[in-house]
Amino acid sequence: MSTADGDLLHTVNVDTISASRIRLGRTLLWASVALMFLTFGVQALFETGVTPFGFDTWRPVLFTYCLWAFALCMSRVMIYGEQGKKALFVLPAVLFVLSMVVFPLVFGLWISFSDWNLSSLTGRKFNGLDNFRQMLSDPFYWNALYNMLIYVAAIIVEYAIAFGLALLLNADIRARKFWRVTFLLPLMLSPVAVSWMVGKSMLEIRFGPLSRFAKWLGWEQPSFFGSPEIAKLTIMIMDAWTFIPFMMIMLLAGLQAMPKEVLEAAEVDGASRWQRFWEVTFPLMLPVSITAVMIRIIFKLKLADIIINVTSGGPGGATDSVTSFIFREYRDRSNVGYGTLLAMVYLVLIVIFMTVLLKIADWLVRRATGAR
Repeated sequence: MSTADGDLLHTVNVDTISASRIRLGRTLLWASVALMFLTFGVQALFETGVTPFGFDTWRPVLFTYCLWAFALCMSRVMIYGEQGKKALFVLPAVLFVLSMVVFPLVFGLWISFSDWNLSSLTGRKFNGLDNFRQMLSDPFYWNALYNMLIYVAAIIVEYAIAFGLALLLNADIRARKFWRVTFLLPLMLSPVAVSWMVGKSMLEIRFGPLSRFAKWLGWEQPSFFGSPEIAKLTIMIMDAWTFIPFMMIMLLAGLQAMPKEVLEAAEVDGASRWQRFWEVTFPLMLPVSITAVMIRIIFKLKLADIIINVTSGGPGGATDSVTSFIFREYRDRSNVGYGTLLAMVYLVLIVIFMTVLLKIADWLVRRATGAR
């Protein structure tokens, strides 16, 4: 009896795998890859109008992808034995991410180069760079980008308010736990609830309590969404009221984690409160501050729900964000091709913008801490 026959715990490694089995595994893998790319190429040429033959839908490409995924898992075991079995614990997750993230991204990129309006009877047609040229001459899209710069710049004020509240709640004041819970209440509400509760009710021009209070103070026509400047400021205040507690709680956690000995030593050395804050607290809080601001920027770049529910981008697109503008391209104009291109361009801009910000943040932390 051989070792492989008698030992039930015998593991199959590469040395015990026959050459024919390895060749069969590689043939299976490359055949599935060739079939998948062939199916994708035929469908891509058919969709662009290069060839007259193809499939009615992209479903055959999905089937060949599933076949390739199954062949990939089988070939790993056939070629590498036990090492291939270990890979089976990771491959399903990788393939799932590939199918749920990468494929929709590629398909969205494909749609962005097509003329596809759901209200049209002609269906989807490949139009090359026409959508990109339309974007370059679209004043409403550039206005939305300009608004996003203003909305993101407002985070500086939000950060200052959040830091002040964190310092206040970190101090020894009465009912400190009560005030912590109170300041966190806006964070517990969804932006949609805030938009209806505040924007549609409290700020309503005729019967809203805040509008009536503004009229009592002397504002003759208290319209919070009538002029572009006031509407934009109101949207920023509503969004800030919702998300300032998020930065506040992160900064408060950072303040509570700071070593007390450092502040006590600065106080013994005769430093004033402002000096202790600017020379000690703020530099030590810089990593936490940058993390809070970066996360807040990510949320701000997705600002849409409050704008859609309260102003729908008005008046005249004055309050539009890029996300709300793209949403209206889909919902109101049914322009899927152009809206997808706008979303893709915005994604590229976000990646570039956040990469630059992370580089700047890393430089600031290194400069503050003296690290190289």
